[in-house]
Amino acid sequence: MSEIAPRTSTDTPRDERDGMGTGKKPGTKAAGQETDGPGEPGPEQTWPVARGLVPERGPRRTLAFAFFVNMVGSGLYMTGAALFFTRSVGLSVAQVGVGMGAAALVGLLAGIPVGRIADLRGARETYLVTLAAQAAGMTALLFVHTFWLFVAVICVTQLATSAGVAARGPLIRGFAGQHSTAYRSYLRAAGNLAGSCGALAAGVAVQLDTRAAYAALILGNALTFVASAVVISRLPHLAPVPAPPLTGRWIALKDRPFMAVTLLDGIMSIQGHVLVFALPLWIVGHSDAPRWLVGVSAVLNTLMVVALQVRAGRGVDSSFAAIRAVRRSGPAFLLGMAAIAVTGDLPAVPAAALILVGVAAHTIGELWHEAASLELSFALTPGHAQGQYSGLFGMGHGLGNALAPSLLGLLCITWGAPGWLVMGGVFVAVGLLMPYAVRWAERTGGAT
Repeated sequence: MSEIAPRTSTDTPRDERDGMGTGKKPGTKAAGQETDGPGEPGPEQTWPVARGLVPERGPRRTLAFAFFVNMVGSGLYMTGAALFFTRSVGLSVAQVGVGMGAAALVGLLAGIPVGRIADLRGARETYLVTLAAQAAGMTALLFVHTFWLFVAVICVTQLATSAGVAARGPLIRGFAGQHSTAYRSYLRAAGNLAGSCGALAAGVAVQLDTRAAYAALILGNALTFVASAVVISRLPHLAPVPAPPLTGRWIALKDRPFMAVTLLDGIMSIQGHVLVFALPLWIVGHSDAPRWLVGVSAVLNTLMVVALQVRAGRGVDSSFAAIRAVRRSGPAFLLGMAAIAVTGDLPAVPAAALILVGVAAHTIGELWHEAASLELSFALTPGHAQGQYSGLFGMGHGLGNALAPSLLGLLCITWGAPGWLVMGGVFVAVGLLMPYAVRWAERTGGAT
């Protein structure tokens, strides 16, 4: 396959758009903005900066710290939410599933309009509002005692969450600097580490199994939104990128090539639920592997992501590189899922060994897919509409999140070993289709 020339919008080339929105000329630094990516040597770097453990002092470090704090709260919430709603609020498992499913669908409505507000009014200020809304919604969950009130509050909270993702897109783009790919990979690795820290802390509350312990998890998550907002408020104002003349209001919704990329990436994002949803059910109910392997698998996945995500994303700095990465991820997913699929009839020791091999292979595919997904979500979007496009791209992941439990449950758990192979084949097919969608986007320039 021949190399694809980087797509440009009508306002300015991509390499200039990555540095816009800060009120400076392209190629110059904004106030406090660094030019070196995490782990890239620069003058007078401290050891943690030189080793890529933290970004250099300035907006990127501030944004990364806010993101880390936020993800600690997510780890607290995701680990204990279902138990809080069932054991403390008194809802049934079915009611919790229906409410969260409805919230996931409702949340899809917020991304694009809030992203447009961020593009027009400023990403930092818009993101601060979404953080405040998430803190309020999370606190309100402490006062929920009926099913319908639960549905109402969880839907509002999910709306704020989707809005926050859309508003954060232009914020990351504006402060990422020249080495934006490395910085985005760093954020994902740091987010995984933070989420694991939150999950470990939540384990204490799960062990206590009291109303006060579960309420502490919810309140702790709410406080992380407040803390993140305080940190984000220290960032300088990020001036909106001017739109070219005659640009439509909702150009993301008219960009059919980007919508095709979004749909395919949303299907591929189902892979994120394989190790956290399908694998635990498989280990416990369909294999002789020890149950503690569920925790070991999660730790192995997290450690690999934290250690390797920046390295995996280092060379994924163009649409062409993203295509290669996403194509490689499909066979890696198939290999990992095939290794897990054959463990149903094996004794405990070989089953456990093959499951760990499958987890490692799947995680390698995850590293490649996430690096490609991060690059495409920025490389194929015009700088003046990053919020809109981030909201649209988030809709693809939202649909994947909504479909994943039912689809993986039907194929991998109900059908069994053949279903694991079919799902792996779906990931391979998506990886093979993605180059055509990206070429379409590069060739037509979409709505811009």
